[in-house]
Amino acid sequence: MSKDLLIEIGLEEMPARFVTSSIDQLAEKLEKWLEEKKISYGTVSKFSTPRRLGVLVRDVAEDQEDVSEEVKGPAKKIALDAEGNWTKAAIGFTRGQGVTVDDIYFKEMNGVEYVHVNKFIKGQPVKDLLPELKHVISGLSFPKNMRWAHYDLRYVRPIKWMVALFGEEVIPFSITNVQTGNKSYGHRFLGEEITIQSPASYEEQLEKQFVIANAEKRKEQILGQLRNLEEKNGWIIPVDEELLEEVNNLVEYPTALYGGFEEEFLELPERVLITSMKEHQRYFPVKDQNGQLLPFFVTVRNGNDNGLTIVSKGNEKVLRARLADAAFFYKEDQKTTIESSLKKLETIVYHEEIGTLSEKVQRVRALTNRIAKKLNVSDSDKIMADRAAEICKFDLVSHMVYEFPELQGYMGERYALMKGEPKEVAKAINEHYMPRHAEDSVPTGVPGALLSVADKLDTIASCFAIGIIPTGSQDPYALRRQAIGIVAILFEKNWGVTIEELIDDSLEFVDAANIGKRDLKETKNDLITFFKARMKHLLTEKGIRYDLIDAVLESKNAYVHHIVERALVLDEKKDSEGFKESMEALSRVMNIAVKMEEKTEVEPALFENEYESALYRKFKDVKASFEIETNEKARFEILVSLKPEIEQYFEHTMVMADHERLKKNRLSLMHEMSELFLRYAAMNKILTA
Repeated sequence: MSKDLLIEIGLEEMPARFVTSSIDQLAEKLEKWLEEKKISYGTVSKFSTPRRLGVLVRDVAEDQEDVSEEVKGPAKKIALDAEGNWTKAAIGFTRGQGVTVDDIYFKEMNGVEYVHVNKFIKGQPVKDLLPELKHVISGLSFPKNMRWAHYDLRYVRPIKWMVALFGEEVIPFSITNVQTGNKSYGHRFLGEEITIQSPASYEEQLEKQFVIANAEKRKEQILGQLRNLEEKNGWIIPVDEELLEEVNNLVEYPTALYGGFEEEFLELPERVLITSMKEHQRYFPVKDQNGQLLPFFVTVRNGNDNGLTIVSKGNEKVLRARLADAAFFYKEDQKTTIESSLKKLETIVYHEEIGTLSEKVQRVRALTNRIAKKLNVSDSDKIMADRAAEICKFDLVSHMVYEFPELQGYMGERYALMKGEPKEVAKAINEHYMPRHAEDSVPTGVPGALLSVADKLDTIASCFAIGIIPTGSQDPYALRRQAIGIVAILFEKNWGVTIEELIDDSLEFVDAANIGKRDLKETKNDLITFFKARMKHLLTEKGIRYDLIDAVLESKNAYVHHIVERALVLDEKKDSEGFKESMEALSRVMNIAVKMEEKTEVEPALFENEYESALYRKFKDVKASFEIETNEKARFEILVSLKPEIEQYFEHTMVMADHERLKKNRLSLMHEMSELFLRYAAMNKILTA
């Protein structure tokens, strides 16, 4: 027999950004509890609005599953005395398991016999266990919590009511002063108190009270209403998924409506208009069939269609004030000069241990020029990158960016163009923030890419120098994202510079600025480890096996695009004929090479057999070919061509010879070969079993 289970937590309005993660967490914890308690169940449905989190579990068993398990007790020598009688230890053990000594049998483990019994646990009635769900509910965690009244519970928002039903029966428990029941509440203004007749009727009953509890259904309704407005007016309404998710979690009963604003505001940059609508008002912009912004907006009301005209007018009034502010800021910003803005950066502290924004810009500029020189970019790109680096942060003190921080870079590009800067410089100011997120592209221009790497690298190195290193979920300066951005740029641009080189250059400028008190070598090692983890992330996303990733990340002085190409080659070859044997041969060389204590030059005169000579000659040819080859697949084939000579060598030669000079000579050859292999990958990390 089974019944449906319903849990609903009624709350004061939650922040929209917390709703989806909170309902996912509640459903996950509820399923985990059912599984731990060995309670079988059917499908799980999630419901969420700003005022409620609900989970409906179908076909929950009325009784726990019976459990029969083997339990290990004391050793036989402890369970029996000298006369063969059961000791107190054996009797106490069986009593604790609910059986008798007659149920004991012995099993040998690691040469020792132990007491064992089969313990049968009868499943309890589920309704007796369900009050434990109190701890599931109170145990939810949120990004931000609050307390209310005199209660100790910290929660996302105060709990106002709780529905807890097993079939038609209320599951009795309370949290703070709220007792569970079967009473829920509809829309704050359009609905009323209702009695949930059964878990299965929950969604339908709420819908009659103007609550669309299913978040996906609510989202589909919003999208459908937007499409209707598009068809009716001949519009295109671009749907930002992030905005749609937020709007969906702000309403319980969505009704889309539109309003307008004065055409004169269209003189503002499009990004400014859209940001004003999205960030402050949660409005969707409207465009014509040619993609041009129109003086209209679409918003979603939490309610029905009564009085939409009045609601529209109210929204228009609020937006008009926002756009008037934006227009004022835009005009005021145009009155300032780049030089005056740069002067203001001298008074803005980026971090008390790192210095001002102006000091950061100076380091970034020096690092940009250093990287540009290493890469031997064109003189034009060097000049543009230098100027862009010099003024890259000037828009941070503008009124517009102060009001809308997400416009940093974009406004810098626009203002730079307005103040007569070359378009390459202006573009680089915007692009140096790229990639801004996981789906964003890397800078298209060389100046922007140079500046992006330098800026991100300076931030990461400075933070590591003062001990700000991401741990777990803590990454307040988004250092992981910035490191991934650097790796992505180096890969996409095929730049001939290693991450180790970049770290050295950045730490040089950080150290010269007396930032941090950590040991420089320790900081560098931490940075290398940090960037390797980001490389591992990149390669994992490409579907590369973990051991192949570890192997290529051990390669020495490798460019990012070479590391990726080598990983792809190894991934392609891993299942091919002869791969296993080739890796075993190369790994054998690398494994024995670590035994070399003192590096010496290889002396061919000390070779005792033809196989040593053959391997040495082949190695010299391989090394020469490897040096001039640029294709990573071809380089791999060059290395594995050593396999026959390696196998013959080990079959006829004892590396660890008794004669010390012979041993040193043979280990030196192994070491030289191993060093060459490491320029491609650590072959001995590749699994061949």
